[in-house]
Amino acid sequence: MARAILPLKEQSIDEIYNGNQVTYEVPIYQRNYAWEDDEISALIQDVYDAFIQRKNTYFIGTLVSYHKGDQVYEVIDGQQRLTTINLVLSALDINRKNKLTYRARKKSNETIKNIPLFENEEKDNGIISGYGFAKNAIKKIIPSEELESYKKYFQENVHIIHYNVPRDIDLNHYFEIMNSRGEQLEKHEIIKARLVEQLNEQDKVTFSQLWENCSMMHVYIQQKYRQEAIFGRNHHEFLISGFDELPKVEMGSGKKSILDFINGIVADQNPNNNDTPDSFQPIIDFSNLLLIVLKITRIKDQNFDPISFTLDDKELIREFDKIELNESFVKQFGYNLLKVRYYLDNYIVHHSNENETLDSNPWKLQYWSKNERQQLTNLGGRSETQDKLVQLLSMFEVSFAARQRKNYLFYCLLHLFNEGTDIEKYYTFVKNLADKYFQDVYLDKAKLNAINVPNPGSFDSTILVDNKLDVVSQNPNWDFSSIYGDGTVRSNGIPLFVFNYLDYKLWEKYYNELRGENTKEGSAERKIFFENLGCSDFGLKLFEQFYFSRTRRSLEHFYPQAKADGNDGRPTQDQINCLGNYAMIGSEMNSSGNSWDPNAKLSHYLDPGKIRQISIASIKFMIMMQKCKDNLLQNNRKHGLEWNFEDIKEHQRKMESILSVN
Repeated sequence: MARAILPLKEQSIDEIYNGNQVTYEVPIYQRNYAWEDDEISALIQDVYDAFIQRKNTYFIGTLVSYHKGDQVYEVIDGQQRLTTINLVLSALDINRKNKLTYRARKKSNETIKNIPLFENEEKDNGIISGYGFAKNAIKKIIPSEELESYKKYFQENVHIIHYNVPRDIDLNHYFEIMNSRGEQLEKHEIIKARLVEQLNEQDKVTFSQLWENCSMMHVYIQQKYRQEAIFGRNHHEFLISGFDELPKVEMGSGKKSILDFINGIVADQNPNNNDTPDSFQPIIDFSNLLLIVLKITRIKDQNFDPISFTLDDKELIREFDKIELNESFVKQFGYNLLKVRYYLDNYIVHHSNENETLDSNPWKLQYWSKNERQQLTNLGGRSETQDKLVQLLSMFEVSFAARQRKNYLFYCLLHLFNEGTDIEKYYTFVKNLADKYFQDVYLDKAKLNAINVPNPGSFDSTILVDNKLDVVSQNPNWDFSSIYGDGTVRSNGIPLFVFNYLDYKLWEKYYNELRGENTKEGSAERKIFFENLGCSDFGLKLFEQFYFSRTRRSLEHFYPQAKADGNDGRPTQDQINCLGNYAMIGSEMNSSGNSWDPNAKLSHYLDPGKIRQISIASIKFMIMMQKCKDNLLQNNRKHGLEWNFEDIKEHQRKMESILSVN
């Protein structure tokens, strides 16, 4: 069977609009132009970011067209982006030779033709608004002295992937698929087209099925592959050692669709799946997974620099451009993709709820298996290791929610990839990783910027030594206050990771120390436990219910900034900007409380309706609340001084002692 190839061309914006004289015709079935201010501004901002970073190429998306003849190309997909580019060119006052027209849409044609005067009687308000958004965004984002250089960059360095559809394409099938997706071809689809070109016909089919199965990020990968040869009889093992061991997929025949050309294969058929899939919320998307797999694949290359490698999916195509593609690489990458996806699904936490509630911990760490019936099973059953892994992994996840910042996820997957799935060994690794993050990155001033945020490359330069994982701390003698302040000097900022790590250490202390008889109220062990926290006993329920909520987004001054004037015994502005006075809060809590004095916070947050929210927001916050309550009961504090600088210093000392315990 002859190999099908879809014409694919990378073109600059200048080539699209000023190349060979053509007309791009938007057919009548396409919707009207609908981009708003946010979308247009984001496009202009992204191009400007690439411009100031001196990137040689910035990919803006895809265009799929059908050559009707007489230099007329019907726009099948990408008309919203193509129209936006036209509007941006107009707003930049850049001439265009080629035309953009709208079939049987007089208002749109006249409006696009009369930019910027809009003298036509009947107007397309969407296009008019889009032009205004583009003008305003350019004025706001691009400095006047850089405008000419930006215009040149926009024309020459901004590229689009142009698919010109052959005449024997099943267009109806293509429209059906694209309408159901509601989106353009994505970067990972472009990567797939490049990879499958390196394979023979049978391997194309096998690779394409693997790719499609792995791209379905919300279901366990075992539910897409039912062959025992891959995942074993119960589907909770990984048995194959290479791409060629994958079961062969029967090759189809018949009329080819547009996606067949894009994929370079005849459409594959997945095995029937009669079981109801177990779905979850993935913590990354498919493009980010591809970058992680690419980094794992390249980590042993002598000429590979992991520090310069990015997990930003905007750079997906650029990172693959660095690879000299061949059959061997594609097969190895495909195998690694399946293996990493198996580890991601079964050994990394997932969030079970779309909308987080306060009822129970939504973070799950489970593997999928199939015995008499399919079931999800905790990695360590009902074990301490299971509990601690869930807290550690979710602590990392809420600390690094942005997908391009999930270095921790890469390290965990690389460990599993190289060392296997021994749970105790895995837990030890993740615990050591958390300690190394804190001690060797966040307590190393040389790796932090002026506001104490880790510099680019700080994590990889610390964790990857000679491109191998090293999670043994090299900074045993650290001084927290010298970096983050102790109230005597104003702090330059404390990253959220520090507070999340501290709450984990507080929860771990409870988990390790209070067991059985030790949990009884009034026991010596329990009394010592709370003394070490620096407050009286407020019960254990908060520890039992604690989990790392995704709403942990901001810090609040426990003693408010608005009242820290240093008068009558009140703290100063410098004294309140330190670990001892910061509290983590969640979105469930009233943000207006940041101006309340400590006593007002007690009245609001310690009522029965709010106590659950406090426990989830932060264990540290609850300790501060209880200490303030203790001070009130002593009846020796002036109103408004229930929490003073001495309390701040003592609380910080207690928290630093918690942080120092490995």
